[in-house]
Amino acid sequence: MSLTGNWSYPTTIRFGAGRISEIAEACLAAGISKPLLVTDRGLANMEITTKTLNLVEQAGLGRALFADVDPNPNEKNVEEGLKVYREGGFDGVIAFGGGSGLDLAKTLAFMAGQSRPLWDFEDIGDWWTRADPVGIHPIVAVPTTAGTGSEVGRASVITNSETHEKKIIFHPKMLPAVVICDPELTVGMPKFITAGTGLDAFAHCVEAYSSPHYHPMSQGIALEGMRLVVDNLPRAYADGTDIEARANMMSAAAMGATAFQKGLGAIHALSHPIGAHHHTHHGTTNAVCMPAVLRFNADAIRDRFDRAAGYLGIDGGFDGFCAFVDQFNDSFAIPKSLTGLGVKDANIDVLVRDALNDPSTGGNPVKMTEANTRALFEAIL
Repeated sequence: MSLTGNWSYPTTIRFGAGRISEIAEACLAAGISKPLLVTDRGLANMEITTKTLNLVEQAGLGRALFADVDPNPNEKNVEEGLKVYREGGFDGVIAFGGGSGLDLAKTLAFMAGQSRPLWDFEDIGDWWTRADPVGIHPIVAVPTTAGTGSEVGRASVITNSETHEKKIIFHPKMLPAVVICDPELTVGMPKFITAGTGLDAFAHCVEAYSSPHYHPMSQGIALEGMRLVVDNLPRAYADGTDIEARANMMSAAAMGATAFQKGLGAIHALSHPIGAHHHTHHGTTNAVCMPAVLRFNADAIRDRFDRAAGYLGIDGGFDGFCAFVDQFNDSFAIPKSLTGLGVKDANIDVLVRDALNDPSTGGNPVKMTEANTRALFEAIL
């Protein structure tokens, strides 16, 4: 079976091994003639990045790179990137990398022609309508991890460096015009990144599937996304060169981010402030939070996971699924607690406040309160 396709849900996706060769064509299809490639510092000098820049340059589209991106990108990274982007006269971005690079790149393209400050576009009510849509530049997204699914998302997570809060910046036109999903780009990921990003995709699917909101398309995508992770993450972790497993994990990542249009929940509401204050890896933090959140939501989600477990090849319905998640985490050496993750001096009052302010709370099937959110944090500490 050939793992190749041309999809336009949720956007145009060129999927398959070796398709990074189409990067210049993708730029032109998106209306970009002078792109700025935006990635993180770790990827800046890697072979996959150099190769991509070479392909762009050979096609006559110039050669420009911005890589001053922190692991949890913040408004200072946005300001520096915008200065480079505007002074360079670029007309679009190549968003290249994991969630950090993709989120920052999408934000630069979004802010390129805006006059209002970044925080005016936080994902609150209809704040996105404040943006001038003409000032949003096109994006070609190239994921190099299989986790966040930011390549098919309409938002970016940017940390406010002063308040240490993760803010979601949203606009429908932040959705990249063209995505290249080339599993060969993920072959060099180290084991712990393969695990952490893969479990991020899993958390997106689990939370979307748990969300009480109505979106049957997302529900179906979340279920199949879970299956792809269950079947393929162990393979990709054991053998990083298993291109079929890598391809299926790239699909699962994109599916998770498509599915969570239906909503996220307590896993992300807890994970966002932990990451913002303690600089932990997002996907790994999600994995640490998941067992406690499943128990927390048990009464509301038991029936649907009783059904899902059978499809996923897991015995014992919801309880069997919870036991599976514990074993799954163990198989990737995921810590059992925040302490094991390296969190010291956790200020629970601040974490509870920020969790309850996180938009992800709205998608949790059990209403989050100060008391039960505090109990959740205490359970994972």
